[in-house]
Amino acid sequence: MEQALRTRFPTRMVPDLDRITDLLDLLGSPQRSYPSIHITGTNGKTTTARMIDALLQAFGIRTGRYTSPDLESVTERIAFDGVPIDPDRFTETYDDVAPYAELVDSRHPDRVTYFEMLTAMAFAAFADAPIEIAVVEVGLGGRWDATNVVNAPVAVVTPVGLDHVGILGDTIEAIAAEKAGIIHAGATAVVAVQPEAAVAPLRARAAEVGATLRWQGVDFGVRQRTLAVGGQLLELEGLGGTYDGIVLPLHGAHQAGNASTALAAVEAFFGAGTGERGRLDIDVVREGFAQVTSPGRLEVVRRGPTVLLDGAHNPAGAAALAAAIEEEFDFERLVAVVAVLDDKDAAGLLGELEPVVDAVVVTASTSPRALPVDALAEVAAEVFGDDRVVAAARLDDAIERALALAEAGPLGGGGVLVTGSIVTVGEARRLLRGTAR
Repeated sequence: MEQALRTRFPTRMVPDLDRITDLLDLLGSPQRSYPSIHITGTNGKTTTARMIDALLQAFGIRTGRYTSPDLESVTERIAFDGVPIDPDRFTETYDDVAPYAELVDSRHPDRVTYFEMLTAMAFAAFADAPIEIAVVEVGLGGRWDATNVVNAPVAVVTPVGLDHVGILGDTIEAIAAEKAGIIHAGATAVVAVQPEAAVAPLRARAAEVGATLRWQGVDFGVRQRTLAVGGQLLELEGLGGTYDGIVLPLHGAHQAGNASTALAAVEAFFGAGTGERGRLDIDVVREGFAQVTSPGRLEVVRRGPTVLLDGAHNPAGAAALAAAIEEEFDFERLVAVVAVLDDKDAAGLLGELEPVVDAVVVTASTSPRALPVDALAEVAAEVFGDDRVVAAARLDDAIERALALAEAGPLGGGGVLVTGSIVTVGEARRLLRGTAR
């Protein structure tokens, strides 16, 4: 089944919704059988989706969550109440949808893509469950993304940055305009803090369709954050009031920002802060945030030395990662293992990491899009200097080299960071599974 699914990947991205609309029509428009919260942005989408999901579950709501990409298994993308779909159920869903996809293939010049197929499978599985609310993350952009058929009453825009410039545009303004496409008529758009260039396109889209904008830093935000063991303690200003005593078991100021955005999205869905509806039940909100996990996002997978995994794959993500490391970890020596994809800004990513990293081991993932090790080593040498760069052809060798370099430092003070792409982090997780200590 997975082999058949992967024959639809890689495929070129065609800027239309014709195939996914046709396919879902044949399936009976399953995405119309439940409301959705739709999430776009450049960084923080998956974590924000997981936070929204956890909050809704705490309120006793049966959820379906669709995110991408996956870390270790494609089944992670489709989850019910936070739990990935069972492999047998995944196969059954594929078998149900595949004949209709083949019919759509015959009707269009381009076949149904890998992502379109998974999107249809998710929406169909959610309808069959059934769920009460879907939490749906955009795959790429927004306007032409296959998920942009849900017409969600709540749209979320996490911070926008430069990424996928060959597809979405080479300016923040152009990228923001693409992402604003998920804001539909009458929706409430919950918008995280944005670069100035992203503001006008978002305002224009909201005005065009008659949507309501709620801005982080104006309508909601982080009032206070304090470092705590295993995460942070937050006081959040929501749309409906103040929420204190929030324990978030994730690291970094950017995760506090994601939490603020997630809370506002759930409040908007429930109508908090409008009419007579005030603050949500604070105890339930605390319970929801306490259950949040975000694999592959500043995740500690090993001790002695500490090994961190983070899927930062662009300069903005790397900057947030570096800030969190500097604030929350006290490494005497930190060695980074970095493997990136060939369409990413490797120099920009490495430049953000350089102030907090003592040495870097460059390598490559198994992705066919991986930037070759030699090319990445040249970029790294320009940023770090030759004496701080080591090259390893394979990720497993790179991790071993990094561990040795970290352990060569002061006793107990070394650490290893694996980053550069979600693919890299997923492969590292598989390699390190069962070795935590």
